[in-house]
Amino acid sequence: MKNIISSSLAAITVLLASCAKQDDVRIACVGDSITEGFGISYQSYNSYPARLDSILGNGYDVLNFGRSATTMMQDGNFPYWSAKEFNNMLAFHADIHVIMLGTNDAKLFQWNAEKFSSSYQAMIDTIRSVNPKTKIFLCHCIPARAEKWEITDSVITNGVNPCIDALAQNNNLPVIDMYEVMKPHMDLILDDIHPNPAGTKIMASAIAKHINR
Repeated sequence: MKNIISSSLAAITVLLASCAKQDDVRIACVGDSITEGFGISYQSYNSYPARLDSILGNGYDVLNFGRSATTMMQDGNFPYWSAKEFNNMLAFHADIHVIMLGTNDAKLFQWNAEKFSSSYQAMIDTIRSVNPKTKIFLCHCIPARAEKWEITDSVITNGVNPCIDALAQNNNLPVIDMYEVMKPHMDLILDDIHPNPAGTKIMASAIAKHINR
């Protein structure tokens, strides 16, 4: 079984590596449906990772490792850890990781600050174990315009995002405040949770500025 798993991961690594030029800076966008581009037509063009790839231009290769409905918490109702995108992300050996998870953790029935923080720390440690030189950006969750799918904005503002700030400080990592980026643009959140194409463009522009600093 171990040989089968190793062979599969090796094949994924070769496939993903072939998509990028050898000298390109590889960027892995880690997240849930907001990263994946849920509800957006032509995700391969309109999701925020696709927009980011376009904005950064030559010399960068941005891949979308978003998976809808996933949580950062390892014992959440759908942990990112159990999705195929998690293993694919690790196999990509990115130079930069942009992590935007936590929106699905903000459901009242499962939110737990301690479990969220320990799972997030494990994610940081796992990524660093694969590529110790990688640069990691932690992103605040964007606003939830109204409670939907049990996602609650008060948990995002008072629970999830403060936990992310603490993790960033403890690990000496930069934070991209996507909550404040999107707060003036609530009209661009198409279903109270997910940004429309105009919203993903704003998100990508904000992230690109941090990457280019």
